[in-house]
Amino acid sequence: MNSTWRVIVFLIILWRICYNNNLLVHGCPLECICLSQTQVMCNTGALREIPLKTIPVTVEQLSLTKNYFPIIKSDAFGGLRALRKLSLDGNNITTIKPFAFRGLPRLRDLSIQHTPLATVASFAFAGLQNVSQIQLSHNKILRIEGYAFAGAVNIRQIHLADNPTVTIETNAFSSLSNVDRLILPSGIRVIEPDAFYGLETVGYLKLSFMDLASLEPYTFRGLTHVKLLSLQESDLGIIRAGAFEGLVQVELLNILNNKIDAIQELNITAANRIRVLRIQGNHLLETPESGSIVLEGIDTLHVNSNYFPCGCHIHTLLDSPLSNGTYLSHSGAPAGDFLSKNYCISPLEVNGMPMSSIDIYSIGRCLEQVTRENLEAANSVISTMLRGQSWNRWLQWQSEHSKRSQEKTLISSVSSAVRFLAASPIIAIKFLVYLKNFNIKIS
Repeated sequence: MNSTWRVIVFLIILWRICYNNNLLVHGCPLECICLSQTQVMCNTGALREIPLKTIPVTVEQLSLTKNYFPIIKSDAFGGLRALRKLSLDGNNITTIKPFAFRGLPRLRDLSIQHTPLATVASFAFAGLQNVSQIQLSHNKILRIEGYAFAGAVNIRQIHLADNPTVTIETNAFSSLSNVDRLILPSGIRVIEPDAFYGLETVGYLKLSFMDLASLEPYTFRGLTHVKLLSLQESDLGIIRAGAFEGLVQVELLNILNNKIDAIQELNITAANRIRVLRIQGNHLLETPESGSIVLEGIDTLHVNSNYFPCGCHIHTLLDSPLSNGTYLSHSGAPAGDFLSKNYCISPLEVNGMPMSSIDIYSIGRCLEQVTRENLEAANSVISTMLRGQSWNRWLQWQSEHSKRSQEKTLISSVSSAVRFLAASPIIAIKFLVYLKNFNIKIS
């Protein structure tokens, strides 16, 4: 009996060895190592294309790193329905075709890093139903096209750091509805309108070290339910009218340490539902025009450590919602938080000085008065000149009109006299004698 059991155990062990040997030799690409029926590594650097036909369909973890295939074709991994983790780091990838990762219902983690990939094309990552994390750092990505992640509704994190990204196109992140962290690269130069449209329920969205000509209208339209949106350490150029229109339900909006050429309009209302707005450490080169800033429905507003122009338009700034009700009065009342916590960027003689340390009302009044007097004087001179020119033109017209009337009357009279004399010769002879007697000379 013991010998019988020994034979049975021996046969089972032999079967397992043969099964594993068959998996390793006949069910595994030659360039790869199949550690098990669920884990395959192809990191030899010899692959020119993805060996889909020879990869075990039971694979759950697949590493295809440091190879030489330049294109990820559509449905490149079709049939590997058990795949949970896929690494494509260090390959010579330049193109990802639409729906490249379709048919991977269990895929959770996808990594494509350290490649020459320059464009995240439309629908490249479409159909990734259950992926929770995509690593796209350390590539050469210049553009993120519209609908690149269409249908990838369960992505929690997208890492795009350390890419030379220049443009984020309209609808680039459409369909992403549950992103915890979206980390974008430095150096972005263009964010097209509606770039974040359809991006819902975002935990953390950071935009830093950008070099924008302007923050265009509807940049953030369709971006909703955001815990933290931060625009920081960037050149924002001109903040255009409607830049924040359509941005809804934000816990904290940070505008930190940026250079802002001008604010054409900053209109945040109760419809935006922004709970906390922090404007800190920015350098604003031009004072916003009166009425261009509207801040309503905000629970908490922090405006500190910014640098503002302290020239003749300073009162416009102090009257705006940015000052949060703080104004230096005629009577010299103490400066509020806005004046004590913000600084002057111009004129040169007050650059870097706290706004509370200078006589803002005096400077503003002086410069405003000079400007107003100059404008009034200029308007008066122009008005006088226009009135004088009009009167002179009228007199000239009146003189010319009178002269023309006299000439017409004289011509008419002479013509009538000539016709009368021609019709009566005797009277004409008498008229000539009469003229001669009075020595009238006709010239």
